[in-house]
Amino acid sequence: MKDKMGKRVFAIHCHPDDIEFMMAGTLFRLKEEGCELHYMNLANGCYGSAQYSKEEAIKVRKKEAIAAADFLGAVYHESIVDDLTVFYTPELIKKTLAVIREVKPDILLLPSPEEYMEDHMNTCRIGVTAAFCRGMPNYPSIPERPAIEGEMTVYHSMPYGLTDGLRNKIKPDFYVDIEQVMDKKTQMLSFHKSQKEWLDTSQGIDSYLTTMQEMSAEMGKNSGIYKYAEGWRRHSHLGFSSKELSPLEDIFQKS
Repeated sequence: MKDKMGKRVFAIHCHPDDIEFMMAGTLFRLKEEGCELHYMNLANGCYGSAQYSKEEAIKVRKKEAIAAADFLGAVYHESIVDDLTVFYTPELIKKTLAVIREVKPDILLLPSPEEYMEDHMNTCRIGVTAAFCRGMPNYPSIPERPAIEGEMTVYHSMPYGLTDGLRNKIKPDFYVDIEQVMDKKTQMLSFHKSQKEWLDTSQGIDSYLTTMQEMSAEMGKNSGIYKYAEGWRRHSHLGFSSKELSPLEDIFQKS
């Protein structure tokens, strides 16, 4: 059941470890505020390995993601597609819609619309459209779930690398102070042990933990206030609520 004092928050990103990189600090803060958390990666991480076969990678990365979600205290939801097949299609929209109708979130956290990777941007588009369709009884989900009512606020995290694909810096609407939960964010990301070798090999990232900490520190510096931060942009309320709502800002302003 939804906590009487909190909101139901659904974090959707693309691959196992993306939530940990760009959203986890805010999620830990929301947990402290009594929010109910839900965690989903659209893609299963099947190609994010130079060590395992595709089938083995799916199993390993699912196990890591479940451990990370458990550490956060979030409800884990299954991935629905392979890496690099995250396309803006009716099928994926309808499968994502089914989960959104089941969760009934007050707050939906999605990737940035501008990213370095198409999978991430497509995850954003799929999530926005699925959420927009949540109350349309004539638009079926896969599997079928009844349409839901209620207002929802959609936020976008910062892109990985903090720029779009053309190296332009993305500026958030507001920052969340995550200094007090940086140890937890780091530990949550560390559950994705399979990614250390892969990121070393594929992207030249010597330490994925250090890379995450450096991005969090850069966001803190950009805020002009915090040591470590995560940045967020709020989606237009049109199609999601009757008026502009700002639940994240409200939660963190009072805290």
